[in-house]
Amino acid sequence: MPDTSTITLTLAHSPDSDDLVMWWPLTGITNPDGSPIDGPLGKPQLDTGPFRFNLVARDVEELNQLAIEPGTSAPYDITAISCAAYPAIADRYLITRSGGSFGENYGPKVVTKSDSPLNTLDDLSADTHIAIPGVNTSAFLTLNLIAPRFKYTPMLFSEIPDAVAKGEADAGLLIHEAQLTFAESGLKQIGDIGQWWHQNTKDDKGHKPLPLGLNVIARSLDTRFGPGTCQQLADLLTASIETAVREKEASRLHLQINKGDRTEWDDPKLVDKYLSMYVSDLTLDMGPAGREAIELLLTRGAAAGLCKSLDTIQII
Repeated sequence: MPDTSTITLTLAHSPDSDDLVMWWPLTGITNPDGSPIDGPLGKPQLDTGPFRFNLVARDVEELNQLAIEPGTSAPYDITAISCAAYPAIADRYLITRSGGSFGENYGPKVVTKSDSPLNTLDDLSADTHIAIPGVNTSAFLTLNLIAPRFKYTPMLFSEIPDAVAKGEADAGLLIHEAQLTFAESGLKQIGDIGQWWHQNTKDDKGHKPLPLGLNVIARSLDTRFGPGTCQQLADLLTASIETAVREKEASRLHLQINKGDRTEWDDPKLVDKYLSMYVSDLTLDMGPAGREAIELLLTRGAAAGLCKSLDTIQII
């Protein structure tokens, strides 16, 4: 039997502010080198039982690729991924009901230089060269549903605004905080794919949110540490997000300490606006609305040949 007196797990997330604030209650607020800050906020804010967490921040497309091609085992016990990547890893990971990000009539933006002849999403064509944040991202999948033929170059999400401003691409597909700061690079918005999705998913229950990021947990944890481990962890993750939302000042402090060179995090109004967009009620518990949105996006993606087909999805 494995020793479960202390179980250390890796929890990987993207480096944007909504992912960063969700998990600090599991470890306490830490400095960039991982050491805890002085005082009570430097300690876990929850009873994590036997579990201890190593938090790892990596670009979301890098996390997608690591999860899709892990070698012989899952690289992280818990990880953020793009919704579009889930069909490729569904046999190894379960979706947690909390920790996802959804665009509710908003989402990733398509931007161009201010003097570009491209003015709407309808102007995109097979000749349009778009800088994208990765081929496994939900933003890229959804843009392919809108404009199924275009040229593209994958790059780090943080490099896209500058690449478009320099004319290295005709347009850029923006995720994370760049959705709110692109005008500082002299760029104009020609489309919001979250709004497009909202307009094109109306049924008798209303419009669907656009599923962007998911939090997933390795199925193997139930084998390694006993049945029910995954559910126990899913409940703990929900409690972490609830704490982060409730303790707003502590969450802001964690962002400030770990902002690195992201000067946009010095603007509390911008941070609050972004967090209100992507740490929503659906982040706390996606519920039936989130499940239906995920199923719809992946069904449409599979029909277009953009991802594998899934019969069912499991959410805990």
